[in-house]
Amino acid sequence: VERRAAPNTVDTNQISTPSRMFSYKRESVSAADSPPPHPHDGIARTARYLAHYSSWGFLATISTHEKIKGVPFGNIFSISDGLPDNSTGIPLFYVTPMDNSVADLMNNSLASLTFSEAEGDYCRENVIDHEDPRCARLTLTGQMVAVERGELEFAEEAMFSRHPVMRKWPVSHNWFFMKLNIKQVWLQNWFGGVYAIPLEDYFKASPTKS
Repeated sequence: VERRAAPNTVDTNQISTPSRMFSYKRESVSAADSPPPHPHDGIARTARYLAHYSSWGFLATISTHEKIKGVPFGNIFSISDGLPDNSTGIPLFYVTPMDNSVADLMNNSLASLTFSEAEGDYCRENVIDHEDPRCARLTLTGQMVAVERGELEFAEEAMFSRHPVMRKWPVSHNWFFMKLNIKQVWLQNWFGGVYAIPLEDYFKASPTKS
C-alpha cells in the first residue's frame, strides 16, 4: 500500500460517505486482553486505557456541508494510538478526502474525539447504562493534522495492525493518515463531574498496570 501525504485541497462536489464494503472484524488489540481500571485507579490511566483499547471513536467537526454549514457534525472513525505493545496516547486515523468530516477538517482543523467504555464488555456485564457516569467516557479535543512523512511508517503499522482490512481499501479514494494533536483531555468515570486531565499526566500514564 502506497503511503500518501495529505491532499492540499478537497473537491466538495465529490464528497460522500465510504461504502459499507469497508466493514470489518476487529483484530489484534482488545480490551479483553487487559481489564479496565477501577474508577479510583487513577484518572490519567483510565483515559489512556480508553484511548488505547478503543478501536473506534466519535469525531465531531464543524460542518462545511452547504445545508448544515457551521453546525457541529459527528462521524465514526476507526483509530489506533500505536502498536499493541506501544501505546502513544495520540489517536491516528486513515481517511479519505471523500469523507464529509475530512472536508470539514480541511476548512477547520479543530475537532473533538469521544470514546466510550461501552465498546467493551464492562458496562454490559455490570448492567451499567451507556450514559451512566460509571461507564467511562473520554473526550480528546485538539487539532487534526496530516501525519508527516517521517511518521508515516509508524502510522501505517499502528493502523494496519489494528485494522488489517484497510490495506485492501481502494487506492482511488486517496487515503492518507491523520492524527489528533491533543490540547484538552476530559474524562468522566464516576459521579461528581468531569475531570480535566493535564496533558503531562495523560502522556505519562500507562494504559496497563505497570
